[in-house]
Amino acid sequence: MATKKFKCNVCGYIHEGDAAPANCPVCGVPASEFTELKPEKKGLFSDKNGNAYIIMYSTVMVVIVATLLALAALGLQKRQYENELNEKKHAILASLSAGDRSYDEFIDAYVVDKDGRRVDGEDVFALLNDLPGTFEAGKFPIFEARDGRVVIPVTGMGLWGPVWGYVALEKDMNTVAGIIMAHKGETPGLGAEIATPKYQANFVGKTIFDGDKFVSVTLRKGGAKDPAHEVDAISGGTKTSDGVTAMLYNSMEHYLPLLEAKRKAAVEQVVFAPVRDESHEENVENNE
Repeated sequence: MATKKFKCNVCGYIHEGDAAPANCPVCGVPASEFTELKPEKKGLFSDKNGNAYIIMYSTVMVVIVATLLALAALGLQKRQYENELNEKKHAILASLSAGDRSYDEFIDAYVVDKDGRRVDGEDVFALLNDLPGTFEAGKFPIFEARDGRVVIPVTGMGLWGPVWGYVALEKDMNTVAGIIMAHKGETPGLGAEIATPKYQANFVGKTIFDGDKFVSVTLRKGGAKDPAHEVDAISGGTKTSDGVTAMLYNSMEHYLPLLEAKRKAAVEQVVFAPVRDESHEENVENNE
């Protein structure tokens, strides 16, 4: 049986035994001035300097902080999605030089398959979040303006990471109306030049077809030789230029069935447009 301990409240003397002494051997006070000392319970985490306590404390703090961060992320998720959505809509309008227009009123967004046929029930902007995977799945988002122009999303790889953008085509489905490009990690002052309005302006007016043959637009090192289908490559940014060339060709190639169908429809509309019989109208006016 464990020995009990009693402490004198007057002088602090500690007595060990089954009961307090009749009188304190130090100061002589009676047993009533003694208090029994209860043994401390030694738990695994009782020692605040011990490894177990430190590990447990750190774990609890990490869980609390992670929970708070997760709640904050969930709370901001909707706002973050809206900001990303607005950024994409702005880029699409900017490629058309229509930044002053309302996206929802000016743009019809839809998806086509590999044959250029419209596919219903797809979330266009959700597909843009993984455009390489979207292309691989045979789904091709397209943005058609009310004035007949179209915007094609493009994606590829630069020197240090992904490059992407939007190419706007005139109603002839051939002439570049504008282009917006962005990147992740290209070298400032070199490859990053693709994201500047000054460089992007070089693409306006270029054509992606040579007759009926799709040729896209090429960034040529040393200067463009074919003014219809080429622009000057970025000085010192050869790898990025090559990446953009591949991006434009490989991305727009998916849309050829759609572009060719629209080009054919435009030609037929011109050919079969009703001819105004001016001589007949003149006779009617003269008779009147």
